[in-house]
Amino acid sequence: MQSLLKLSSGIDAFTRWIGKRLSWLILVAVIISAINAIVRKTLDMSSNSWLELQWVLFSIVFLLCSPWTLLDNEHIRIDIVNNLLPKRVRDAIDVVGHLFFLLPLCVVMIITGGPFFWRSYEINEQSGNAGGLPQWPAKSLIIIAFSFLFIQGISELIKRIAVMRGLIPDPHASQVTAIEAEVEHLVEAIEKR
Repeated sequence: MQSLLKLSSGIDAFTRWIGKRLSWLILVAVIISAINAIVRKTLDMSSNSWLELQWVLFSIVFLLCSPWTLLDNEHIRIDIVNNLLPKRVRDAIDVVGHLFFLLPLCVVMIITGGPFFWRSYEINEQSGNAGGLPQWPAKSLIIIAFSFLFIQGISELIKRIAVMRGLIPDPHASQVTAIEAEVEHLVEAIEKR
């Protein structure tokens, strides 16, 4: 199990490295969006390729940063119900969820995304909009993103099993959710008044 935990640690480091770098593309997308809007309003010019580039940049961040979201335990779950359950049950739900839902979904998306991308690449599929971008690079994101998510899912599964066996402390045990952090911030602000 120790070798699997080392593998998990390496996967986590890679996921965090990718996520931190790609998250900056949101700023790039915002800048492109602002420049595009200013040019469109002031010079009455527009470009479909710049509009589509915004969508591709957002897609890159959304898809390729999803493993980072999983790593930081910020993925969607019903926290109100989840927090009412005993820790062992929550851990078991995570294992079952990763093993029977997340990982199979990733496999299906990789398998079905392959031909979807390959057909687009073979014909050098272009945007249906005049002056738009090629479509195949954006379609490749499906395979890449779900491959990364699959690998991170394996890492999360390894860690959750190790936590259940008592081999490592829960990496998310002291984690404060975004809502809890916001409530604490509001309470502090009210108390300062």
